[in-house]
Amino acid sequence: MLLSKSCIYGIQAAIFVSARDRDTYVSINTIAQELNISFHFLTKVLQQLTQAGIMSSYRGPRGGVALNVTSENVVLYDLIAAIDGTEVFTECMLGLPGCGHAEPCPAHEHWIEVRQKFTAIAKSVTLKSLGEKASELNVRLAQDVVDMRSPASRV
Repeated sequence: MLLSKSCIYGIQAAIFVSARDRDTYVSINTIAQELNISFHFLTKVLQQLTQAGIMSSYRGPRGGVALNVTSENVVLYDLIAAIDGTEVFTECMLGLPGCGHAEPCPAHEHWIEVRQKFTAIAKSVTLKSLGEKASELNVRLAQDVVDMRSPASRV
């Protein structure tokens, strides 16, 4: 798997939150239930997005998480970097230190092309576009289908 489970959950949660009104705090419990993610695991992942300044959190009965910046100013790269770091965009596919043009691994010429395309996509796809697609097309975010338009999922 290219991205860690933490990163995938963080991206799913960020998309879920971005599909809501800006400045609306979404309960972490609601996100966890809707996306079938462990509450405690999700809390730790969302802390990373909060520390990176992408989300803000608010404690209390009406608390939860909200985007700290506009969704058009957050790209997939930002989410990945906040949770997994940037190594996926720079490191050798085989994990060999020093892999590069001077000392390539057997997969280098193929991996560098994939890595460059992945980086370009991650830097161009905005959270806003992902949230809009999730909301408009009712696309799948979790193992069970989440209806982004249903009143229950907007709690």
